[in-house]
Parts: sequence; structure tokens; C-alpha cells
Amino acid sequence: MQTDKQNLDSLTKEELGRLFPIEIVPPNAKWAELFDKEKKIIIDALGKQTALKVEHFGSTAVTGLSAKPTIDILVEIKSTPDLKDLIIEKMKNIKYHFIWRTDFGPPYMMFVKGYTSSGTKGQTYHIHIVPKDHTLWDAIYFRDYLKQHTETAKEYEKLKYQLASKYKNDREAYTTAKTEFIIRVTELAKKEKIHSHI
Repeated sequence: MQTDKQNLDSLTKEELGRLFPIEIVPPNAKWAELFDKEKKIIIDALGKQTALKVEHFGSTAVTGLSAKPTIDILVEIKSTPDLKDLIIEKMKNIKYHFIWRTDFGPPYMMFVKGYTSSGTKGQTYHIHIVPKDHTLWDAIYFRDYLKQHTETAKEYEKLKYQLASKYKNDREAYTTAKTEFIIRVTELAKKEKIHSHI
């Protein structure tokens, strides 16, 4: 009998898109609580010597912003390749499925939970595990800027609803279509941060 992991790994991009359509939902105050609980589980599993910093990012981290109801978590680790197998093993112990990501800056470890071969089950989580110099940390600039600039957050929300409607079953196209906006706002956020320290 195949496991869910084997079933999911054998699906095409199109099949995965149909199984896990993009849905934007209204903001939920519980997202922050879900992050806090999962953060503790991850730190308990990996240890504080491995999980050096754990951040909630993405739209569910911005109060009042509609989002895909997935909790995105960024975990900082040391830049030591020998940690990889140990991290994969420990994350599997807390029911996470490993994905090796090569499509966003340097390759890195990603772990997901809440996906089954019959669709999502319970809360979904995406855990991104990277060293502190990885480009993914730019997402924190973006998150903080949206928190501080309500108009920009609403602009982003409107864009996401439009793209979710257009690319309901194509996660890659949906993500790619948001990239220009995210890069532009991230650059604004970095400039603002620099000026605030001058």
C-alpha cells in the first residue's frame, strides 16, 4: 500500500493543482496562535542549538490581511551541510513531508504538513529552513512593511484575490505573478529600514 507521501510525489503539477486549489480567505486571529504553537513544536523537535531563530512570515503573519490559510514559518540554521539528514529525520518525526527547493535563490529544505492524497487535512504548514544569509530572509522586510503600511497591504490583498481567481489550480503561476509586486515592496522596505537607521 502506498503512503500519502508516495502518492503525492507521483502526482503531476496539474494533478497537484486540482487537488490543492488556491483559496484566499478572510483574516483569522487564530493564525498567530497556530504559529506560536507550531514554533514550540519545531523548537522542541530540532532543539534551540539547531533552530536558531523562528519567524512567522507570509500573509498569515500580517494582521487583517486575507491569505491562503497556510502558516509559513522561516527557521534559521547554521550553514553546515551535515545538519540536513538530522533535520529531515526530526521533522519527519513531527509529521512533516520534506521537499528540496531549488527555485528560490540557493537550494534549501522545505517541509509541509496538512496535505494528503485526498486533499488538505487540518491546518497546513510550510516550514522553510535556511541559514541567515539566504535570500528568503527578505520576506521579513516584506512582512514588516505590510504591517506598517495598510494601503500597500490592501493593494497586495486585491492582487492576490485577482490572481487566485485567474490561477486557481496553478500554484506556480500564482506565485510567479506576485513576484514583481513583492520585489518592488521589498526594495521599498529595505530603503525605509536603511533611512530609519541613519
